[in-house]
Amino acid sequence: MKRFSCDEWVELVTAYLESDLDEPTRCLFEEHLAGCEHCGHYLHQFRVTVTALGTLRPESLPGDMRDRLLSAFRDRRASRVEERRSS
Repeated sequence: MKRFSCDEWVELVTAYLESDLDEPTRCLFEEHLAGCEHCGHYLHQFRVTVTALGTLRPESLPGDMRDRLLSAFRDRRASRVEERRSS
């Protein structure tokens, strides 16, 4: 049976929280979570961050900050995908 590394697990956190994982992947995700204290802390911090950011109103971001943030997140994700392909 496949097991996730922590890096693979982290890539699935958003899908997990949005209930977008298929049943076998969700089970593997939760199996890793049950045995990895660090990923448990990461998931907790992720939930805290999502809750905190959910209270921000879009208009409270100055100028083009929203577009710059979204661009930074997309660039970071693209670089992580490229790093995995290269390894």
